[in-house]
Amino acid sequence: MAETGAPLPPTSPAHSPLFRAEQFVWLTARVLEQRLFAYHFLNGAADPVETALDAYRNEDGGYGHALEPDLRGPVSQPLHTGHALHILDAIERCGGQRVDRVCRYLTSVSTPDGALPAIHPSQRGYPSAPFLPITDDPPSALLVTGPVVGLLHRNEVWHAWLFRATDFCWQAVESLEKSHPYEIEAAVAFLDSAPDRTRAEAAADRLGRMVREQRLAALEPVSLDTHPAPSGHAPDEHHFPHDYARTPRSLARAWFTDDEMARSLDHLVGEQQQDGGWPVRRRQWAPGTALEARPRATIDALRTLRAHGRHIG
Repeated sequence: MAETGAPLPPTSPAHSPLFRAEQFVWLTARVLEQRLFAYHFLNGAADPVETALDAYRNEDGGYGHALEPDLRGPVSQPLHTGHALHILDAIERCGGQRVDRVCRYLTSVSTPDGALPAIHPSQRGYPSAPFLPITDDPPSALLVTGPVVGLLHRNEVWHAWLFRATDFCWQAVESLEKSHPYEIEAAVAFLDSAPDRTRAEAAADRLGRMVREQRLAALEPVSLDTHPAPSGHAPDEHHFPHDYARTPRSLARAWFTDDEMARSLDHLVGEQQQDGGWPVRRRQWAPGTALEARPRATIDALRTLRAHGRHIG
């Protein structure tokens, strides 16, 4: 028997990314992320995840209560609701009456062209990240609309709201000229599930050239000092190939060579912190929100590595 406190052998499961991440999640995560981690990596059931998610749901069909940590307060918001749909999709519960209620909420907060704003004015009066401005007449945002529309199409949800929102996404994606990484990620989330596959492939090919021309992906993670973060981002808020191509099936995977993707995934492995969690690269504005966001970042990192065939333990 090994002496108490002695170093674990290199092959011990306790050295694996998954084991270290699990300890981090039990130590720091909200109940929702604990149950989501258990679902993805510990053979947990979907029902407990949905039960935990219900605590964030409001009577209007949307979600609030800081589900997305950068927006505080109880009111429903498109960002919260999009994240809720992401969770329902992950546990294969993105359908039925629950999603009908969500679509009614999305309809109620849509802009005149049928899309979603990043922040609805109802957020005013509650704390929110300074980089998420609140206006009385917010514009349509591909950043929020694209992932929601993509999720609903992937789950074969059909609702009247989707028709105009899909048209908005096509127009927004195909007119992009100067963009930023988060908007490109949102475009990919839409294109990966858009019903018109030929059109989606053509649009993705154009975006891939844009990403390389505008240097929106750090292709050499060991030389980040030569690749400054985009204007307005935190100093270390870089985006890598794996941020665009979360799975090998993504249209964005064709944007990068095998070597570029391998270096990107190596970097993702190396980002795991001493406490077992992954960092949040975007600007931090409050200690509590940073802590709440890291378990989600950790789950996303593990899922990305596993999807690309990396051993996580």
